[in-house]
Amino acid sequence: MYLAAAAALTKIPTVSAAAGRWSADRANAWYEAQGWLLGANYVTSTAVNQLEMFQAGTYDARRIAGELGVAQRIGMNTMRVFLHDQLWATDRAGFSSRLSEFVAIAASKNIKPLFVLFDSCWDPLPKAGRQRAPIQGVHNSGWVQSPGAHRLQDPAYTRVLQSYVTGVVGLFRNDPRVLGWDVWNEPDNPARDYRKVEHQDKQELVAAFLPHVFQWVRAVNPVQPLTSGVWQGHWKDPGGRSAIASVQLENSDIISFHNYGDPTDFEARIDELTPLGRPILCTEYLARNLGSTVEGVLPVAKRRNVGAYNWGFVAGRTQTYLPWDSWNRPYTSLPETWFSDLIHPDGRAHDDNEIRVIQKLAGVGRPA
Repeated sequence: MYLAAAAALTKIPTVSAAAGRWSADRANAWYEAQGWLLGANYVTSTAVNQLEMFQAGTYDARRIAGELGVAQRIGMNTMRVFLHDQLWATDRAGFSSRLSEFVAIAASKNIKPLFVLFDSCWDPLPKAGRQRAPIQGVHNSGWVQSPGAHRLQDPAYTRVLQSYVTGVVGLFRNDPRVLGWDVWNEPDNPARDYRKVEHQDKQELVAAFLPHVFQWVRAVNPVQPLTSGVWQGHWKDPGGRSAIASVQLENSDIISFHNYGDPTDFEARIDELTPLGRPILCTEYLARNLGSTVEGVLPVAKRRNVGAYNWGFVAGRTQTYLPWDSWNRPYTSLPETWFSDLIHPDGRAHDDNEIRVIQKLAGVGRPA
């Protein structure tokens, strides 16, 4: 099956790439025009995963408007938002309509979404429709991969994936309200939930797919930049990178990375990426009990002109306020200090001092 899926990629009709990778000059000029980018990874508080956030019946425009309104008041101007191929495959028209409405709501709050197209984290068997309830006391227990291990191996589904990529990007290819396209989240993440597929085969298959996904996006010639965030370090030395990380760095218009370390480690990762000469975004940070904090990380990001998205904006069904160790030992009570996330569903801050730091760095006043 792995060989068949890999072979299927070579049989997809070649698309005419209207534009290649942006030059460093173009990427830096784009970044300068944005101003300092500050945001979070956003999932509605009522959604357990990216499917539940955008499916008919659980999509909640009113809640999105309220939660993004809080983000605007505390100084955020962007949000990283995960999409899913099954949303397109099962309800193309409905998903397109809801996604267009989401972009309009975000724009009304002066927030530009950075959309994530694929994701290699968590459950490898995603299914559209009603999602299972979160496991009590467990961090992000309902999250799902996109496309998921089995569909990634299905040669017939490859055309659906191409249609999803070109269709979604095509909806907004000339739309300045959308910040950019995060092509694939942590494509080389060896999470335990790859349990249904031999790990090495999965890595090789993703490595084969990833350049094609970049090509599919570029074929639409969007006005927005492309990226895919590296996360395992050792990026400065090409010989120390994984094959997938090399594909990410060599195809991204702007460079993005994830880091859940303390401020010293965070800045060291920036130092590794700076010689690439392109704008840098940290698209995931914030693990308070590991030393990755708003107060510690965000001032470094501002000083180094690195855009920053903390994991989790509003606490909810993802339960990412619980630590990673809850995967092995479910929590029976809410920790006094959350692991991630910034606000309660009613808009109250988990930590008022964090909000003051965000506002100060963003240059906005205290929200009413």
